[in-house]
Amino acid sequence: MEVEVDVIEFRVPIENNKTLFVWNIQPIFSEAFIYESIWNIFCKFGPLYLVKVCPNAAVVEPGFYALVKYFSAAQASKAQRATHGRGFFQNSPLKVKLSTKQYPNFLHNSKPLSHSKCQDLANHYLGFNGWSTHIVTLKDISNCDNAGRLSTTPGDPQEITLKYGCIMEVTFPQHGLSCRGVGVAEETVEGTGTDIVLLKRGKLQRWARDKAVVDAFEKVLLLVLGNGKVVVECRMERDNVLQDEDLEGLIKVNDIPWSQFDPDGQEEDEDIPWDLSVNM
Repeated sequence: MEVEVDVIEFRVPIENNKTLFVWNIQPIFSEAFIYESIWNIFCKFGPLYLVKVCPNAAVVEPGFYALVKYFSAAQASKAQRATHGRGFFQNSPLKVKLSTKQYPNFLHNSKPLSHSKCQDLANHYLGFNGWSTHIVTLKDISNCDNAGRLSTTPGDPQEITLKYGCIMEVTFPQHGLSCRGVGVAEETVEGTGTDIVLLKRGKLQRWARDKAVVDAFEKVLLLVLGNGKVVVECRMERDNVLQDEDLEGLIKVNDIPWSQFDPDGQEEDEDIPWDLSVNM
């Protein structure tokens, strides 16, 4: 017997078959009301990555359209079939179609989810008690660069560079699996006052932990079966497998400044162009 399997990744969904375009929304409602209504309608079919509501272009009749992103292609397809042609919160029917435009090649590699989105997705499919995290190691690596020299900031002597590295382990007890991730957070601090430095150290430690958790979740696949059962798989690379005794004094990281990431948990894909092409 053939079993349907939906694969869920902890990455920003950019595939066409996960994005819905909703239009023919009447202009008598506020954007806030439309956003809440659209979210409440479509979240019933599965967890949503994002909902965005926009006014129609000036050359089109007044009104709004919305874009809805799912993590699951199967759930997006089910939602499209169930909602197209129904009015819900308005008299005229909503029009709902799957996106059809092809993304450029440079957009095919999507970004990892934010820490909060990883938590939300894991909680939805696994439950609050279905996974846990713990710190394997958290190191202050401010004093050394790759060559083991003192890290200094050129120019202003009142500026110091702080850097923390962290290895986190995400465990799935009901599945007997775990995987590890690495995170590095770095920032230059203006001024050497004790209060300023202590505050920044605390933030960098949190950011490094969050980034390590995100890195661990990138290795996780959730296989959602047709009967609703969820199976967890971890993609392990040979170079990433380290014994605990090998971790003392070691954090193997790609040295990436935290400024390239979003420590405040903003939406990840504001710079990804929205796709308005559909089969009419």
